[in-house]
Amino acid sequence: MKNLIRLTDYTSKEIEDIFRITEDVIEGKYADALKGKSVVLFFPSASIRTRVTFEKGIYLLGGQPILFPTETLDKKEDLRDVCGYLDNWADIIIARHKDIHVLEKLADYSKIPIINAMTDMNHPCEMLADMYALSKIREDFTKDKYLFCGKKGNIGLAWKEASDVMGFELSQCCAKGYEIDGIATYDNIRDAVKGKDIICTDSLSANVLEEFKECQVTKEIMEMANEGAVLNPCPPFYRGEEVSEDVIESDYFVGYEFKKHLLEVQQAIMLWCMGDSIWI
Repeated sequence: MKNLIRLTDYTSKEIEDIFRITEDVIEGKYADALKGKSVVLFFPSASIRTRVTFEKGIYLLGGQPILFPTETLDKKEDLRDVCGYLDNWADIIIARHKDIHVLEKLADYSKIPIINAMTDMNHPCEMLADMYALSKIREDFTKDKYLFCGKKGNIGLAWKEASDVMGFELSQCCAKGYEIDGIATYDNIRDAVKGKDIICTDSLSANVLEEFKECQVTKEIMEMANEGAVLNPCPPFYRGEEVSEDVIESDYFVGYEFKKHLLEVQQAIMLWCMGDSIWI
């Protein structure tokens, strides 16, 4: 049994194991692997992609999803007691919560796998899906040079986790004061994009849009990147803000195709976390 809280808790070999299981899922190897098992999910009402793919993934593996709103974890009841009861009936807990320490407490108290479906510090499932998608179109995606456009936040920090584990080069384009520690930063997209292969973005709050006006990714900007470069914006993205309308309508945009893999990758994450209990 394993938990998935931070990518940096694991090795590149273990991430490759998740990709191997993903291939097996696509081939139908684990049909009914969750038959008779229950997966408890804690999600906010606004979640779309991660929740849909987890719920559908559980269903396709023969399991039972049981959904609660995230605020259920913020009740007065001590989390060790929540886990003490859920251990009797649930086989996996998947939680999206702002505070990563809540997930760490669940992992400490629970006897079943805890999967991080996003916090304010990271988003490991999305990173795994994006890297798997890259592995399907690149000979070695770890040799590409990555640029993250956006402020320090869960998506940028998640890309930093991924780069720390997999060893690829990551830099950031952002307004001053929003830098991620430990990576090279630029404050002008025209300089930042040169020599880059994978361009990633995150949405911006209204109060910082003006500060980030020199960081918008357009089709013209993508033409300055390396040949074969792709744009992979984190959803939800907003046309006319961190990305332009024309670049989303261009061949550089790979967002829809990349997120297609979120379903099988998250199924693989569940199977990997359960380990020997489902005979992997």
